[in-house]
Amino acid sequence: MTSNRNLIDNLINSGALRSSNITEAFTNVDRVDFVQDPTASDVYGDYPLPIGYGQTISQPTTVAMMLEMLEPKKGQKILDIGTGSGWTTALLGFIAGESGSVTGVERVAELVKYGNKNLQKYNFKNVKIIQAQDKLGVVGEKFDRILVSAAADKFPSELAEQLKVDGKLVIPVQNSIYEVTKNKDGKLEGVEYYGFTFVPLIL
Repeated sequence: MTSNRNLIDNLINSGALRSSNITEAFTNVDRVDFVQDPTASDVYGDYPLPIGYGQTISQPTTVAMMLEMLEPKKGQKILDIGTGSGWTTALLGFIAGESGSVTGVERVAELVKYGNKNLQKYNFKNVKIIQAQDKLGVVGEKFDRILVSAAADKFPSELAEQLKVDGKLVIPVQNSIYEVTKNKDGKLEGVEYYGFTFVPLIL
């Protein structure tokens, strides 16, 4: 694939991209702005690419599928954990719009700088990447949507506390992706999708 348009067409044809707002985000937030070498021939390849520090920018198909599971909407308050290059943070920022907000969280200090530098290529008002603290996520805040882009060994219960009622959390646990919703009683309901590989989430 040689262009962002080719990448998007491929994701649509494969069924990974279905929603108009997520497709629009992919159209307006170009992966080339988040890779280490924008002149490389594999910028739009449908596989992860290294960004240093043992981290990767995720495979586009996986990003599209996880965003479709997450169902982000305009005006929502969104948490993005394991931001890496900042690509998913930017995609979510485009979807949330000026009436929403996105907070990215990253453990590697150099990648916090790298991700924020990449975000500056876009005119986002309420999107930022912050340094991860000792506790996972942002303690004391609640979000409409939480996306985690690294695999946990077990489901982190602290993220459930940061999810609003009717909110949705998408997280890899070992080699599966879980789509979790908090119902009106505050209980979690989840669906598991098998067969994925992610860098580990360091808790």
